[in-house]
Amino acid sequence: MHIVSIERVPSYDRELVASGLRRILEPLGGMEAFVRSGERVLLKPNLLMGKSPEAAVTTHPELLRAVIVEVRRVGAIPFVGDSPGVGSYRKITEQTGIAAVCRECGVELVEFREAVAVQGSGIFKQIEVARPYLEADRIINLPKLKSHEMMTMTCAVKNLFGAVVGTAKAGWHLKAGADRDLFARMLLEIYLLRPPDLTIVDAVVAMEGNGPSSGDPKQVGLLLAGKNAVAVDVIAAELAGIPGKLLFLEQAARKLGTPGAQREEIEIVGLSLHEARCADPFRLPPISDVQFGLPRFLKDRLRNHLTTRPVVVPEKCVLCGICRDACPPVAITMGEGGLQFDYRACIRCFCCRELCPRGALDVKEGVVLRLLRWLR
Repeated sequence: MHIVSIERVPSYDRELVASGLRRILEPLGGMEAFVRSGERVLLKPNLLMGKSPEAAVTTHPELLRAVIVEVRRVGAIPFVGDSPGVGSYRKITEQTGIAAVCRECGVELVEFREAVAVQGSGIFKQIEVARPYLEADRIINLPKLKSHEMMTMTCAVKNLFGAVVGTAKAGWHLKAGADRDLFARMLLEIYLLRPPDLTIVDAVVAMEGNGPSSGDPKQVGLLLAGKNAVAVDVIAAELAGIPGKLLFLEQAARKLGTPGAQREEIEIVGLSLHEARCADPFRLPPISDVQFGLPRFLKDRLRNHLTTRPVVVPEKCVLCGICRDACPPVAITMGEGGLQFDYRACIRCFCCRELCPRGALDVKEGVVLRLLRWLR
């Protein structure tokens, strides 16, 4: 059985987070079950972009602090690393409060810059990931629980996409982003290259709606932990009230027979599922695609009616160029008329919305999707 531990932590008060972390790890054997004295332990938070902790976009610095204390308690050496999708790593760690915690605790901040090619064992025969990620003695994965416009939910497994260095993420979106099932398979194959030794989910304040960066904070008041990241994702989705049919990653894991994907393989300790489940299910992004089994030539013609697509909010857009530079298929241009989208090239990965620092991009539903929403 794959064990997932759940504990109530009502706020980011330092003492509450620290005691909640100790309680959540106790039934798993404590931190000493996952790291040993003298080991270098990579702490991998979600550092998507430079937002304050209150925005619920990134892993909260108080959870990071509590994990640092626990890792040091057993004599191991923690360091913090990630590769944000866009922007300066230094600025992002400052804006998110992560750098301040690292300075106060005397912990090294490592930016993922150098990539190492690793032989894959699935569809993708070679995957490049950050050297520090591969060379760490242990990895503790610290994701934020959020809704996600492309994958419905981002949590444990999706957080490991941060092991892909910088702009290489755009290449993966271009290669696999037009097919959500294929993208989910890619995320699983990255996870299987080097599964983390422990995952601890920040769900004290999560995100619902148009996540992972433009959604709304949602008070959940929980920490989740487990050794198997797939199992942690399965339980996180249950707590959030997200139907399995909308979870591309979970479906891909079941097809592959990935350990932890089957609910009957998972044991919950700490709070029961009944106690922990959100009273109000997460508000999810709009339906983003409708697959009717249509021939390719019809899908191409009707694409704007069958999908959502990004659109600019002119009064918020300052033409900074971040979305244009981050767009995997180069479907965004800027001119005198403002931001322009080539929807024939757009693969609906929503990287533009995910990385826009001003929330200047919205989504527009096709007429078929609007009809389905009305019928529901």
